[in-house]
Amino acid sequence: MRNVDQIKLAIAPSPGMGSIVEDTHTTFRVWAPHADEVYVIGDFNEWNANSFPLEKEENGYWAGTSESAKEGHQYKYHIKNGKDSFHRNDPYAFEVTNSNGNSIIRKMEFDWEDDNYTLPAWNSLVIYELHVGTFFRKNPDQVGTFEEVIEKLPYLKELGINCIELLPVAEFAGGISWGYNPAHPFAIEQDYGGPQGLFRLVKEAHKLGIGIIMDVVYNHLGPSDVDLWQFDGWSENGKGGIYFYNDHRSETPWGDTRPDYGRPEVRQYLRDNALMWLEKYHCDGLRMDATSYIRYEGGGLGFDTEILEGIILMRDINSEIRSKYPNVLTIAEDLKGDDIMTNDPEHSGIGYGTQWDMKFVHPVREALITPEDEDRNLESIVEAITYRYSDDAFCRVIYTESHDEVANGKARVPEEIHPGDAESAFAKKRAILGLVLVTTSPGIPMIFQGQEFLEDEYFKDHEGLDWEKFEKLQGIHKLTTDLIKLRTGEYGMSAGLRGQETQIVHQNQETKVLAYKRLNHGENPEPVLVVLNFSHQDYEDYGIGIDEDIHWKLRFNSTWKGYDENLSDLEVPGMSKEEIETDNNSWTGKINLPAYGAQIYTL
Repeated sequence: MRNVDQIKLAIAPSPGMGSIVEDTHTTFRVWAPHADEVYVIGDFNEWNANSFPLEKEENGYWAGTSESAKEGHQYKYHIKNGKDSFHRNDPYAFEVTNSNGNSIIRKMEFDWEDDNYTLPAWNSLVIYELHVGTFFRKNPDQVGTFEEVIEKLPYLKELGINCIELLPVAEFAGGISWGYNPAHPFAIEQDYGGPQGLFRLVKEAHKLGIGIIMDVVYNHLGPSDVDLWQFDGWSENGKGGIYFYNDHRSETPWGDTRPDYGRPEVRQYLRDNALMWLEKYHCDGLRMDATSYIRYEGGGLGFDTEILEGIILMRDINSEIRSKYPNVLTIAEDLKGDDIMTNDPEHSGIGYGTQWDMKFVHPVREALITPEDEDRNLESIVEAITYRYSDDAFCRVIYTESHDEVANGKARVPEEIHPGDAESAFAKKRAILGLVLVTTSPGIPMIFQGQEFLEDEYFKDHEGLDWEKFEKLQGIHKLTTDLIKLRTGEYGMSAGLRGQETQIVHQNQETKVLAYKRLNHGENPEPVLVVLNFSHQDYEDYGIGIDEDIHWKLRFNSTWKGYDENLSDLEVPGMSKEEIETDNNSWTGKINLPAYGAQIYTL
């Protein structure tokens, strides 16, 4: 016999999925099309397997209401399929005790006060990629937390960045991970601080004018501690059941758990997850991991089979976000160099706002790391600087370091340049050239945690960032700050760095000197001239072609001794002018250009 609480099913279930808390009752709804019976068990009914049955709705959904279930109660679904029965966590649980624990009923209420933050214009963004578990680990034996990131927000504000991109924080197996193994996509990693911790981080970041972009993983799930696996007892070919492909399409490099994008219920699940980060947590953007594995079975290698329903999933999510939240930035980590990712959906595109750019990171890293100057190809650097997607300079995110580029056998740039002596002047100067390229080239610049003080250790999810390095290299931190604030406009007179146009004004393969001009067409063009020396030679009175009526003023010198005493002894007084033809210009700007040095000029 059902208990009195469950007889009161005259209370109509509320709309929505998971546990929905109302003043007088809590609704539970779950998708389990192959189940014969579904119950809710939890603290509120002493985990009685048969006391709270859900009623079957259309299309495989089950729902019911309880007056006993309250916020904070732990629960699971008890699912029966023939002779088999299972305890499953709620796929929509906003919180779990741990990745292998129980779901927790949660209202998701938070006092946002007057938070009305809006992300800056995308051409003004500078992104800082950050891993919560390692960014600021005060106790070396414990993972970092949201609260510890909050402690460092003033530091990031002073650095000049205006946007943080968090590596995934959805609940994953254990407490140490990069985050790309989501076990419970709607729950927040408890070791980081759970939902409350993320609420606070976003709110405090917004108070300082810093946006939050969330990294999400829809190309696979888990593969461990995934209660979605054979959720209602059904599967084919020993595969994952209703949430996953049950044929060869399930296979990914990270596990046999590619979601079945062909099922409307699965597409809805992932869409609901994407909207959760924006609507519940006030995030300002989404970076979607390895999107090529959503649109291709093998990630787009060779003659790979396309997954049309995966493309539909991404296009639908982007279209809805564009319509509802036009200031939200969606980023694809596709790394195939395809315009389709950022083309508008109405023009057969997938509709991301921007994408990580393989055509920048790989040639630029190669140019920085190549040992011999004669092997450094300026043409490849020029192509990296000027490449664009969808006819928009800011449809790409440009970087030389990311969590992928500084792990799995690939070191930080200074260490790659000079293995074993990443603090040599030689390594510093070339790594700084990379920072200059990232912050002055067209695109949305991104740096990885610690890059601002030339961290040289591989990224490891079990080791904290080396903040002693910051104490040693505060001058390099100052250099990075100056670059970022020139880019964002905080220092003024640099709107050209936020413009669409780039002109290559000098390219000399013999001297390895490159100069380009950034332009912002409009009321405040404020052109910016960037000069880089990719050789170990100092040059005095080096000539760059300039316009007659231009008077360039030195704004940044990468080898200034105020940044580091050991970078160069060559004096850099700025630019003088002579009426001599250079680079098809009738006037020449003369500068002293130290080895592996960079200079930025404005009017």
